[in-house]
Amino acid sequence: MDIVKMVADLDQSPDLHMARILILLDAFAEDDQCGAIEGLTKLAKLDFLLRYPVMLERALEAKGCSTRDIHLDDHERHSVESKMVRYRFGPWDHRYRELLNILIAKGLTNISIEGRTFVIVSTEMGRNKAQQLAEEEMFKPYARRAKLLKRRFDLTATNLMRFIYETFPEIISLKSNSPIPT
Repeated sequence: MDIVKMVADLDQSPDLHMARILILLDAFAEDDQCGAIEGLTKLAKLDFLLRYPVMLERALEAKGCSTRDIHLDDHERHSVESKMVRYRFGPWDHRYRELLNILIAKGLTNISIEGRTFVIVSTEMGRNKAQQLAEEEMFKPYARRAKLLKRRFDLTATNLMRFIYETFPEIISLKSNSPIPT
């Protein structure tokens, strides 16, 4: 199998994306394990910073925060695990609803609706799975960066969207559905 096909197959695998989302949800669970991510827009913006660690580094610099906890590998400076597209409110992946439905069907995530907002939270089984994943070498960077996102970017969806717009104006200038480069 050549490396290009292997990377393309990995991007199409929902398992990788669901694992990353579970780790992100677990990081946002408070000590009482009741934390949640409010809205798909907020989930997408946080996932964008998790998938694009170079952008996370820029975001931290824009906030005047240290970047030492990112631990970027050289290959991460020139590539991204799975690209997102520019959509109506910035970075987006059209698979979010499918991925969340699979996570719900597997009993790993729950979604409730408050007003017009989807509130996404891990179940106990989802949190246990996320913590198992976080101990695997492949997912350690995601776990470390997800905790960093919780500490530095636990903003409202609107404020996070504004921050993304201000910090990454090149994304907003892309045509809708254009892949976001690294």
